[in-house]
This record gives sequence, structure tokens and C-alpha cells, in this order.
Amino acid sequence: MKPRIIAGAVILAVMGLFSFRVIESRIVNKRLFNSNPVGIVYILVDKTDYELQVFDEEGWYATYPVVFGNKSLGDKMIEGDRKTPEGSFKIINKRPHEKWHKIMGLDYPTKESWDKFRQRKSQGIIPASAKIGGGIAIHGTWPNDDLVVDDFTNWTQGCIALRNEDLDEIFTYVPVGTKVIIRK
Repeated sequence: MKPRIIAGAVILAVMGLFSFRVIESRIVNKRLFNSNPVGIVYILVDKTDYELQVFDEEGWYATYPVVFGNKSLGDKMIEGDRKTPEGSFKIINKRPHEKWHKIMGLDYPTKESWDKFRQRKSQGIIPASAKIGGGIAIHGTWPNDDLVVDDFTNWTQGCIALRNEDLDEIFTYVPVGTKVIIRK
């Protein structure tokens, strides 16, 4: 929890200038004066805290709750392990999705991802026949199923899932090419 931010949010909320949702005593959305992010944005996904944070040229802009695939929250090792990869990625496409509301595809696997994969194979950590996988994205939930995010239920195949309402907001101000850092 960030006490200085919460204290500021409480003051602004009392003034009626700031609206936010609190889930388990965490601010998950920052909206000062309903302004849009300033300049270039980037996304930081913190798997340990189940958060997707958006930063702009002025600093922290917003935080949204997210869920992943595997409960272990470890780094993706092989195709089918349901783990979310860690590293630095970029959004390569944005579009509506027939199952998960909207989707922002990531450029996984990157060169860094391939290097880790090959090293793990050479060390015998993963089988020689293993595949790296792909198709990692940031997406919404099934229609009317945002509860899986509110309950922190990991259900994806390694993707990052947000509430559909939150994804709608992000879609308006996060362009293709946006940097996405995923860490544990």
C-alpha cells in the first residue's frame, strides 16, 4: 500500500474531485479530474501484487487488478504451463475479441524470452522437446464474469486478464507499441 497516495486520494475524495474503487484496501484506479495520461505511457505488471500499473510522463497514472494463469506466478517456462512470462514486451495489436471482450497482443516470445528458454533447455530445467509457446496478451474476461478478477482467480493460459470495464479504459489511451514490463 502507498500511504502518501492514499492520503492524497482521501483528501481529493472528500473534496469530490477524485473517484476510485477500493478492493482489499488497495487503490485500483486513479482518476484526477478525469484527465488522460500525459505523453508516452508504459505498463508495469506486478504478478505478486496482482496489479497492472500505468505510468505516463508525470509518473504513476492508474492501477488495475489483474489475474494470470498458474497460481505459482513463476516465469513462463514452456508452452502449456499456464504461466505468465516475465520480461519486457510491447503491445503489437489491439482488437475486439469474441470471447474475452478486447485483447492487446504482446510480442512474446522476444529475444530475451528465447534466450531464457534455450538456457533452461541446455541446463536440463525443461525437456529438450519443449516448445516456447506464444499468444500472450492482455485481455478481458468472459461476458459478465469480472468476478474472477475481483476474487483473484487465476484462470488464463498465461495471459493477463482485467475486468472488462478496466480494459475499456486502458484501450482508450494505450496505443500499439506501448512497452509492457512483467515482473514477479
